[in-house]
Amino acid sequence: MIVTLSGSNDFLVQAELRRTVSDFIKQYGDFGLERLSGEEASFNKIMESVQALPFLADKRLVVLSSIAANKELADKIELMINSVNDQTELVIVEPKFDKRSSLYKFLKKETAFKDFGELDERGLTEWLVTQAKEQGGSLSRGDAAYLIQRVGANQLKLSNEIAKLLLYDPAITRTSVDLLTSQLPQSTVFALLDAAFAGQTKKTMQLYHEQRRLKVEPQAILAMLGWQLHILAVVKTAGERSTDEIAKEAKLNPFVVRKSQSIARHITLPELKKLIHDTLNLDVRLKSEPIDADEALQNLLLNI
Repeated sequence: MIVTLSGSNDFLVQAELRRTVSDFIKQYGDFGLERLSGEEASFNKIMESVQALPFLADKRLVVLSSIAANKELADKIELMINSVNDQTELVIVEPKFDKRSSLYKFLKKETAFKDFGELDERGLTEWLVTQAKEQGGSLSRGDAAYLIQRVGANQLKLSNEIAKLLLYDPAITRTSVDLLTSQLPQSTVFALLDAAFAGQTKKTMQLYHEQRRLKVEPQAILAMLGWQLHILAVVKTAGERSTDEIAKEAKLNPFVVRKSQSIARHITLPELKKLIHDTLNLDVRLKSEPIDADEALQNLLLNI
């Protein structure tokens, strides 16, 4: 069996690799496991490995990563694949392919190709609910969505947070999420921007002062605001493209894109351009003039 693991979702790629290796070791032991990197191993070494017969084991498992970095291997990929003996399982791990390359096209056609993309908000929510259940706990879809909004869409971080929350109480609730997790600054800045666009002055200032109490400097808040505006500009100028298309082309998480779309619907392009210009102008002033950063940034938010 020859499998290729690829895709932008490194968490799922590595999880599938761990599962494959674990299943192999349970059945055949770890004596037949070999890991190689295309960046370090020569083509001849790789060929020897995939052709070698098992010794003191019924099967061998070869995990081969970074093959695109090895030009000779990439050029002779068909020869290598055809040389894999029947008693060897080969797992190729290459997260980022040039999809125009002959290497990608060949592996896509000739191997069991698994492409792991980033999950959207719904996918992340379902995944969190399943993770909690598989670890002997419970988590509602509503509270799962709340956890994502609070700590972000990074699956590794979410996995760690779930493990921590389950240790505290197998029944994860919004109360335990608030107690044991720290709100991601970027998530708060998004909420701040959302409140500003909605004309919720009191909430906007409340969110701003929360960040300051957390010792987040005005310059850091402005930088995060700039990043949110960048995403907003990408979404606003994407035309009729779908959420997944925007995320793929801009290399953004679909969850982040979907959140920004809710704001993009309530702002015109000229308004967005002016806000970006004002944000840039404030950034320049903070670096070149002795102005009160807190007051200036609050004025920017209120002017939205």
